Amino acid sequence: MIVCCGDVLIDMLPRKSAEGQDAFVPVCGGAMFNTAIALGRLGEDAALMSGVSTDLFGEKLIAALAASNVRTDLAPRSDRPSTLAFVTLLDGAARYTFMDENSASRMVLADEFPSAPPDVKAFHFGGISLVSEPGAVAFEAICERHHKQAVISLDPNIRPAFITDIKATKARLMRMAGMADIIKISDEDLDWFASGESGDALIAEWLSGGASAVLVTKGAEGIDAHLPAGSFTVPADPVAKIIDTVGAGDSFNGGFLTGLSRGGLLSKSALAQTDEHTLKPALVLAAQVAAHVVGKAGANPPWASELAEPND
Repeated sequence: MIVCCGDVLIDMLPRKSAEGQDAFVPVCGGAMFNTAIALGRLGEDAALMSGVSTDLFGEKLIAALAASNVRTDLAPRSDRPSTLAFVTLLDGAARYTFMDENSASRMVLADEFPSAPPDVKAFHFGGISLVSEPGAVAFEAICERHHKQAVISLDPNIRPAFITDIKATKARLMRMAGMADIIKISDEDLDWFASGESGDALIAEWLSGGASAVLVTKGAEGIDAHLPAGSFTVPADPVAKIIDTVGAGDSFNGGFLTGLSRGGLLSKSALAQTDEHTLKPALVLAAQVAAHVVGKAGANPPWASELAEPND
């Protein structure tokens, strides 16, 4: 099983009404929600670990997870409101304004979560759930609790406008990076982390600290994979037309973790020994999944049956 730990929310996506007026449509989303949905649709045993509201949006989220074969028994419910993320698009790229005060996913505490089952192979963390307390503290505690046995995957997925305490957020993410086997980060997020310093130096620090793979995604320019033994690049999957990038990185994570699972690499020992030859198929699948998402409006990861078999 792969457990996605963190934010679930409602993306309020911009649309035009029948009368031509600006409007927002509520769509299930959140970094961990999107990754879990991708995993479930690709055939992996996936679960969500997050606080989820009992309001109408929370019911919508639970139903959507179940429809994509994602377990929700690790997600405690509360009557706090669901987080809302109002999305605006600039040349297809998503920008977010969050309404997260006192939300179910933000206010969840570590002791509210049930114990994870013993068959969990990997925990995936990231998104806005690692920014605001007390939820951010709870998810870091879960990472601390499991990182010596299970694979830890981390995608910081930085939303600068949401972060009010940059120093504290960076410190938490760096602590979690020190426990991670996989760190996936966009080139923009790497620049945010490096703060004008060398991104290469930061990647080297993460690898020397114990990470088995640091993946830097660069949109249409592909993915740079950094391993302790060296680096290589995998091209992005071609897209006829980019509609928007909502959920693309999250879905990439689902595709990559699925590829690792299919290749027998979803263990700490296997990842520590991986190389370009063994890791590349998982990256190719991840790129294919991300390309499928950016070709449609909103975050809509593909089912396994929608993907063509990758070429050798």
